[in-house]
Amino acid sequence: MKKGKFIVISGPSGVGKGTICNQLLKELNAWYSVSMTTRSMREGEVEGVNYYFVTKEEFKKRIEDGKLLEYNIYNDNYYGTPKDKVLEKLEEGINVFSEIDVNGAKNVKKIFPDALLIYIAPPSIEELKERLISRGTEDLETIENRLKIAADELKQAHFYDYVVVNDNLQDAILKIKNIINEEII
Repeated sequence: MKKGKFIVISGPSGVGKGTICNQLLKELNAWYSVSMTTRSMREGEVEGVNYYFVTKEEFKKRIEDGKLLEYNIYNDNYYGTPKDKVLEKLEEGINVFSEIDVNGAKNVKKIFPDALLIYIAPPSIEELKERLISRGTEDLETIENRLKIAADELKQAHFYDYVVVNDNLQDAILKIKNIINEEII
């Protein structure tokens, strides 16, 4: 049986990763790997759908027990990919989507050299700032921290197999869908 493909979607906070992934999952035969985090749940998020929300102590225990495929600290919170389900789905021949940061993507590429890495970039840092502000989920200090992180991440986008600028949501979704279809066939 052919193994599934690990598809990593990355990009700065506010670039539209979640919206793009949700649309792609409706159109493609794939399973979404829900990440684990220690950050607070935002309004409208659902446990086990958007993230698994855990304490730092619980997260550190999972690290010690080897139960994470990759993990990283981003903006003072831990984020990681639970290992067991991802490996199970790939072995079953099911493609796995994962929405993770640049460092996580690099770690995945070490474990799965044939993983498909797609970076979603904003049209500009100014546009990204407007998106984060209009989202209304974080204070200005947090937004400024996210923008600094985004600027650093953008310098590493060359590490990815593909970079797609999300200046028009439907166009970005179509580009990524075409990339995935070309790479998986």
